[in-house]
Amino acid sequence: MASRLQPSRAILNLGDEFYDSVTAAEFPQTILRFRNDRAAAEVGLEGLSNEEWVRHFGRFAPLPGSLEAPLALRYHGHQFRTYNPDIGDGRGFLFAQLKDDRGRLMDLGTKGSGQTPWSRFGDGRLTLKGGVREILATEMLQALGVETSRSFSLIETGEALERGDEPSPTRSAVLVRLSHGHIRIGTFQRLAYLRDAENMARLVDYVLVNLHDDAPGDPVRLLRNVVARAARLAARYMAAGFVHGVLNTDNINVTGESFDYGPWRFTPTWDPGHVAAYFDHAGLYAFGRQPEAIHWDVMQLAVSLRILADAEPLIEAIDAFADLYQTEVTRALLWRLGVMPRGDAEDRALVQALEPALRATDTPIDRFFFDAFGGRLPERYGEPFAAARAALEPYRPRKDRSHAYWSAEPCSMLIDEVETLWSAIDTRDDWAPFHAKLREIREMGDALA
Repeated sequence: MASRLQPSRAILNLGDEFYDSVTAAEFPQTILRFRNDRAAAEVGLEGLSNEEWVRHFGRFAPLPGSLEAPLALRYHGHQFRTYNPDIGDGRGFLFAQLKDDRGRLMDLGTKGSGQTPWSRFGDGRLTLKGGVREILATEMLQALGVETSRSFSLIETGEALERGDEPSPTRSAVLVRLSHGHIRIGTFQRLAYLRDAENMARLVDYVLVNLHDDAPGDPVRLLRNVVARAARLAARYMAAGFVHGVLNTDNINVTGESFDYGPWRFTPTWDPGHVAAYFDHAGLYAFGRQPEAIHWDVMQLAVSLRILADAEPLIEAIDAFADLYQTEVTRALLWRLGVMPRGDAEDRALVQALEPALRATDTPIDRFFFDAFGGRLPERYGEPFAAARAALEPYRPRKDRSHAYWSAEPCSMLIDEVETLWSAIDTRDDWAPFHAKLREIREMGDALA
């Protein structure tokens, strides 16, 4: 075991009202398909051999000094605005906690690791395609500057799964993700539903101390922290052109880190109505409605905290979301344009000129930001971009275009390419295009960083 490993068991301080001890499924096979050595190096696990890796992340032998048994976390949540008190970790669990090289408390959580008390009628498994898709989403989002869970490990498990929404039987896998905590807005909602003020106070302190690097004891300060982080997440989604698809309160992490990828898409153009989930008939979580959706979710946290705090300061904290979002989306778009800020008024004027042009012209998002990086918009972007070009003219680049990435083509992750990458795996067991795409994404991330 790597000597830099800093194991933790902080979650146990909350007490067993917050989780259920569970046992991992036993799989017929454990074929290592992906290990994220970049992420492993941040938590002292990069030195594991492949055999050791599979033993921990396919067979779930405990990491020394961390949790002795996996924990299925309890929570509730609004799902498409309908409250559901009968959910929790149904096909995943918290496997381990450890510190990263920045001193942050991190969780290693699973997806597809077997049934738990919250599985209901599910089999607790994950399709291999679902695991591949999550890796592609998280790698792309990280490269585009979005705080996200990291796909840490993917191991094919040798079971044939039946699924109603894709060709079956299909291959199975178990995914391990590295996250800055797995505490959701729905974790707080459950305690409010139970009117459990004592455990709510305990949870507030756990989040403030372990996940916000803050002093304990103040639920209003916790809400302010979450509002700021959520506004940043919403802004980064928009600048990345990303549609999460299922922004339910049980899918919103109180660290402001994006996670839990089921249906997702990158929108090809700046299309506010673009949806990721085929079942989102009303467009509740469409691209352009994501800031509204995340704001609504954070309001549910404020409602939950009413058992500990007065309404007025909670409302004040929630009301800050809109201004915080405007600041963050401006910052995020300038970052993707590769230019240095000039001041609030000028920066917001640039964004106000840019968004209508993108929306009106159906310009491919990734192509536009690739061409405009550094602040010089090519002349072929004609009259609809005249105001944006004029607004962009005074800006200085934050980086030059000397990285090799700028000599190639823009890197995208649209649904057709996702399906092509999966098809190579599914029909020929050819993983080369998938790994080549990951190298391309990381090259882009290095160029943008």
